[in-house]
Parts: sequence; C-alpha cells; structure tokens
Amino acid sequence: MNLLHIDSSILGDHSVSRQLTKEVVESIRLAEPNASVTYRDVTSSATVHLDGSLLAAKGTPAQERNAQQAHQVSIAETVMAEFLAADVLVIGAPMYNFSIPSQLKAWIDMISVAGVTFKYGANGPEGLAGGKRAVIVATAGGQHAGTATGVAHVEYLRILLGFLGITDIRVISAEGLAMGPEVRDPALAAARAQLSAVAA
Repeated sequence: MNLLHIDSSILGDHSVSRQLTKEVVESIRLAEPNASVTYRDVTSSATVHLDGSLLAAKGTPAQERNAQQAHQVSIAETVMAEFLAADVLVIGAPMYNFSIPSQLKAWIDMISVAGVTFKYGANGPEGLAGGKRAVIVATAGGQHAGTATGVAHVEYLRILLGFLGITDIRVISAEGLAMGPEVRDPALAAARAQLSAVAA
C-alpha cells in the first residue's frame, strides 16, 4: 500500500494538524507495516502555482523549455505522480480565513488536471482517480462545522476529492483550538478517539 502524507500548516512544530496527521499515519502503519509512505510538506517543499508561466511551460515542447520551465514542469509532474501512486491520502487541512491554506490549494491545482484525474463527457464530469481512500485532518481555531463559515473548508475538500473520483473520505476534526483549554482539550481528545476507526 502506498500512502501519501500531506501537511500544509505554516506553524511547524506548533501545528495541531501536523501532530494529528502524524498520528494518523502511525496508526495506519501499525495496521499495514509494509505501507510505503511519501511525505510532502507543501509549505516547504518545492512547489508551483497554477499560473500563466506554468501553463506556458507545459505547452512548450520538452526540448524547447528553458531551465525555469523545465523545473516548473518537473515539480508538477512529481506532485501528480505521487498522487496517482497513492492508495491512501492523509491530508492535513488547517483552516485559514475560513478556507484551506493557499499552499494546499496550490497542491490541489497540481493534481486536478483534465484528462488525467478527471474528464468531461456527455453525462458531465467523471473522476479518474477513484479507488483511493482519503483521510482529512481538519483543524480550526473556532467552531465552524455545519455552519456557513465551514463550507470552504472540509466541504470544499469533500467536493474536490469526489470530483476526482475519490468517494471513501474520512474526516478527523478538531475545532475550537483557540477557544481556551475547556474547548481545546475535549476537541483534541475527541479527534484522537477517532484515529483508530478512521485509519482502519
């Protein structure tokens, strides 16, 4: 089994989402000792954004690309290869300003490619990346689940992954982390209680 571990928090060692994704991966590896894990920290790994220069680089024949274009395309192709090879995705998704980190969105733009991970047909869109399992580790300073302020967070990720054909999506959520220990501590305990069931 191939597991792709994605972290996107900018808080480093102070990040709750990073700690929880690490615990999810450890839980999966206990159940699957032979699992191969690929780790990508989208805040520090080389990354590219979906912009005009990347589109131009992709549209330039490989032998005609300059060094910068070749580098951009190489990163995009590596990110896609990691995603396609994964059987399980563990995605750390803290909430920033009611949505996901921009670095995580940049990663999503690299894996959302028409003709590779989705296509449009006579009956509408079809995901081409099915057969994978995704575990979303969602964290937030406030409490947003089930409210309008949470729509662009976990629900967005559910929609995006479903669009790519991934229907086995599990969520570990820890919210209210900035609301004091009386909210934070139970939220973390509840999230950790979900680990074994979600990772199984």
